[in-house]
Amino acid sequence: MVAQQQVSAWRPQVPGIVEVFHAHFTEHTYPMHVHDVWTLLIVDDGAVRYDLNRHERGTPHDTVSLLPPHVPHNGSPTTARGFRKRVLYLDLTQLDESYIGPAVDGPDLADPLLRRRVGQLHAALAHRGDELEAESRLALIGEHLRSHLRPRLAAPPRQVARGVAHTLRELLDDRLRQGVTLDEAAGLLHAHPTHLVRAFGAAFGIAPHQYVMARRVEHARRLLLDGRPPTAVAAETGFYDQSHLTRHFKRILGVPPGRYARVGRARGN
Repeated sequence: MVAQQQVSAWRPQVPGIVEVFHAHFTEHTYPMHVHDVWTLLIVDDGAVRYDLNRHERGTPHDTVSLLPPHVPHNGSPTTARGFRKRVLYLDLTQLDESYIGPAVDGPDLADPLLRRRVGQLHAALAHRGDELEAESRLALIGEHLRSHLRPRLAAPPRQVARGVAHTLRELLDDRLRQGVTLDEAAGLLHAHPTHLVRAFGAAFGIAPHQYVMARRVEHARRLLLDGRPPTAVAAETGFYDQSHLTRHFKRILGVPPGRYARVGRARGN
């Protein structure tokens, strides 16, 4: 089978939705990466397996997957024909950070009604002028998701000491565009470089350099949907040049940034 990568991405005029992303991949495998928003995923054909918080998960028929922000995950097809998926990236106005823990514990929701509602929302988002319908459907979906996750909030969250890994993540976030060397981070945090790498991987399940590149790609895809050219986006998001952006963008999303930008502009018009 010839490898296929078909994507469509756009930013709708609907508060709470950062991006709509449709894709058909036959061979692309997502490396470990992170988002700073919620990922609401349905698979229309095939299936996806992924790791979240060191547990293997999947997307069987009629499942709605809700992947929380800040938690690394990957993804790969489980069938020879690959998979077709539709994704909504939702900001924290829809679900606040208190729901991250419950979503990590149970990201895959076997709920036919929720699955149908998410599909209806995607249909509304495909047509300009139907924003009110989309907002109404999103409100119902948000309420449905919160009702799923709320029972797991009964126990107060376990307080975890903020160690060097969390401090390093804050530093990487603060220096996302200009970057920071490992030796510089070690000096600032008074820790050995090797300890920083091991602590970060143990805490978050992703290496510091993978985290930085994933966050930069996340920022780049939003600027591309704003209509910024890839050359400018590369400079604004901390990549060395456009080829550097292209290499990491394609590695994570399966398509180069120029193509991603073109389909985004076409859907946004």
